[in-house]
Parts: sequence; C-alpha cells; structure tokens
Amino acid sequence: MNTISLDDDREGPQDTGPSSLVPSRITSLYRRYQHTLDSTVPHRLLRWCSLIVITTIYALRILYIQGWHIVSYALAIYLLNLFILFLSPKIDPGMDEWDLEDEWGESEAPQLPITSNQEFRPFIRRLPEFKFWLSSIKAFLIAFICTFFSIFNIPVFWPILVIYFIILFALTMKRQIRHMIRYRYLPFTHGKAVYKGKEEKRAATN
Repeated sequence: MNTISLDDDREGPQDTGPSSLVPSRITSLYRRYQHTLDSTVPHRLLRWCSLIVITTIYALRILYIQGWHIVSYALAIYLLNLFILFLSPKIDPGMDEWDLEDEWGESEAPQLPITSNQEFRPFIRRLPEFKFWLSSIKAFLIAFICTFFSIFNIPVFWPILVIYFIILFALTMKRQIRHMIRYRYLPFTHGKAVYKGKEEKRAATN
C-alpha cells in the first residue's frame, strides 16, 4: 500500500540557511530604527537639544583638526536649503499661476488667507519640522564621518567660504522675506487668532 508523505505537498524546498536570515535581519533592524524615530516625534525639545549637541561636537572637531572646510561649507549650504524649505509654504501662491487655472480662468489652487475675515488655514510647511530635524541630523553625521577621510580635506582659503556663505544667506533670506511680505503669511502658527465660544467669553468676563 502506497503512503503519501506530507512533505510532498509542499510547494518547494524551504531555505533556512544563513542567506535567508539576512533579509529578515535587515527588516528587523529597519523596524527598530523606524520605531525609535516614531518614539521621538512628541519630544521636540529633546530632539533639537540633541541637534545642538551634535552641532557642538562637529564644531569642536573642525576646530581641533583645522581642516575639511569644504565639507563644512557643503554642510552649511545644505542646511540653508533645508531652512528655506522649512520656511516656505507647501503650495507656493506665486508659482505656476497659469497652470493652476481652469478653463474659466479661475485658480483652483488653495490660497493662503490674506485678510482677517477669511477662514483660518494653518500654515503647512513644504518641509515638516520632524523631517527638517532628521535631515539635519543625517547631514551632520555624514559630514562628521567625512572628516576622517583625507580625500575630503581639499585645501582652500576658508575666510572666502565664510564671506561667500554670509552673502548667500543674506540674499536668500532677503528673497524669502520679500515673498512673505508679498503674499502676507508667516511661517509660524504662534499669534494666530483663536475664536472663543460664548461660554468661554462669559467666563472670561465674569
């Protein structure tokens, strides 16, 4: 009498060797990394304090080794770009005005409120605060690692880089401030009008 083995019903051989454990280890590490990031979201003050600590360590590292000025300059340009994105609205009211108009010539893009009697719309950043912090942390870590490789230590007269960055920062911020004044918005939610109910008004008057 023939017997049917349960092993014959399997679709194919299952590899339980070291090669199959590598993807699962990577997935597990990524889940732990993502879980750690998610747990830091509500702790805004601690996150930015950690960025200040990392910035101080990097500055002391540069002062000690007296080099790698190109790396620091590239880091400063990248941080400036992140800062501009952090101050910019997600939907620029002055960009692609013709493309956002419908066939009747009316704009379908959501606009920022410019008068006090318009509906309150919170400021939505192009680069959220958490991503701004995370990108800054990664940039400092990469720049810190680069200081251990002499290939990135390109000789340069660093005062020229400092002066050029100050000029670039001033021109960029001037353009950003003009954009804020032109479209009448602030990249912060502090100071927005908050409307109280009737019961809250009565309690305040009493």
